[in-house]
Amino acid sequence: MTIPDTATRSPARPPGRPREFDMNDALDAAIRIFSEKGYHGTSISELKSAMGLTAGSIYKAFRDKRDVFIAAYDRYKQVRADLLDEALDTAGNGREKLSRVVGFYAMAACGETGRRGCLAIGAAVELTLSDPQIAERVSLHNGRLVERIEAFIREGQADGSIRPELAPAPTALALFSYLQGIRIAGKTAALESQTLASAETVLRLLE
Repeated sequence: MTIPDTATRSPARPPGRPREFDMNDALDAAIRIFSEKGYHGTSISELKSAMGLTAGSIYKAFRDKRDVFIAAYDRYKQVRADLLDEALDTAGNGREKLSRVVGFYAMAACGETGRRGCLAIGAAVELTLSDPQIAERVSLHNGRLVERIEAFIREGQADGSIRPELAPAPTALALFSYLQGIRIAGKTAALESQTLASAETVLRLLE
């Protein structure tokens, strides 16, 4: 699921010496700390340490902490989209595609990744009311995922793997809500033992 980004700002960096660090590695480190501590809970000092950069290197590549966050968010969504596409690559019918989507999110809610949390959900909770640009990004990605789930439901109804009386749009929203909720539930290890069983349960909506 490659989602085109219509609102990307290019990081401000003056011409001169080439960047001496791998941007993706640096953004992956930023993703980890933003996911763990949230946007407001993360300082430039902590980003500098996590990314292995000096403050000067950060400010040559980005305008400010917000720019680091936006770049990390876009990187996070692209990596997750690529991984989901890999999971879907060998799926057959519509129901199997939905099973892969639900399983993908359920597995992400387990273990260390689950306890770290989802950067996108964190952005939705912390920033969408105060930052229109980030709100637009979150809305775009969420809307595309709901549309994709709905398309898989319709595909499953056409191929006979999903019962035909299901209303595709509200069912897609219900499944999307589960995907978001299970990532929040994954923040506490107390629920981890029930995560995969919950995925099987929610898929019974389609039978």
